[in-house]
Amino acid sequence: MFDLTRLRVLRAVADQGTLAAAADVLHLTPSAVSQQVSKLEREAKCTLIERHGRGSRLTEEGLLLAKHAETILAAVEAAEADLDERRGQVVGRLAVGAFATAARGLLPEVLVDLTERHPGLRITMREIEPYQAIAAVSRGDLDVVVTQDWANVPITVPERLSTMEIGTDPADVALRDDHRLAGRGWLSFDELIEERWIISTPGTICLDWLTSTFRAKGHEPDIAHYAAEFPTQLALVSAGLGIALIPRLAGDSVPADVLLVPVRPTMSRRIFAVWREESGRRPALRAFAEELRRQWKRRARGSTRSRVG
Repeated sequence: MFDLTRLRVLRAVADQGTLAAAADVLHLTPSAVSQQVSKLEREAKCTLIERHGRGSRLTEEGLLLAKHAETILAAVEAAEADLDERRGQVVGRLAVGAFATAARGLLPEVLVDLTERHPGLRITMREIEPYQAIAAVSRGDLDVVVTQDWANVPITVPERLSTMEIGTDPADVALRDDHRLAGRGWLSFDELIEERWIISTPGTICLDWLTSTFRAKGHEPDIAHYAAEFPTQLALVSAGLGIALIPRLAGDSVPADVLLVPVRPTMSRRIFAVWREESGRRPALRAFAEELRRQWKRRARGSTRSRVG
């Protein structure tokens, strides 16, 4: 009989292409991954991985077993979901992923309320970029992810995954209060073409959004600085080193000398949750999704009152 943990390791190797990449997503050492595969080879009584140059690759038998592993692991998860649904109790473990601003500005309230109402539920949360989030939930590393994309930089979601729309998060331009455009009620993006930008680091969806938006207008962005976290971007804006685009979910720590000015037409990112179809019947996952929507609506109402006031 095949060990499920070893099947998960083999599937990760098949998904990632190398032992090192699989080790990275599984949070193991390459040596530990290699040992798990060796034990699985003894169970399968055949070679699953062969050396190829300086790397390695799955044999035909390895590819075949990896394909079956995906089916087997999905069936196990479906069985667990059926039992959870039959019990109807919000208990067990739930592994959640979220992009940085959601992890800071939305998830704390969700996790506190859920664990207070359901003491038998244990939730672990991991901060994860949108590009990596879909792959993580597809592999089974995470049960559900809260992620985001932009209209001109959409994220493809595989058919076997389910999605739930949470809401849209408009973005404003962050300017220092002595900037030439300060004092305006709103700005058009064309007015910002010649500005120096402070933006997220390479490989992030926010940088891809900025580049795509500029190229659609026949320009390249003048990027002054890269910073992964929005508070860092705002600090750089405060220092007079450029401007930044700050989603409202990330606008909770704005320096006193920085203004957030709306852009027309409005630029918004889509916030949504993703999980595997077979786990969608779990009461724990349904409770998380409901609480996530509730907290988003409550936050949106508070934000509206704040802007009106």
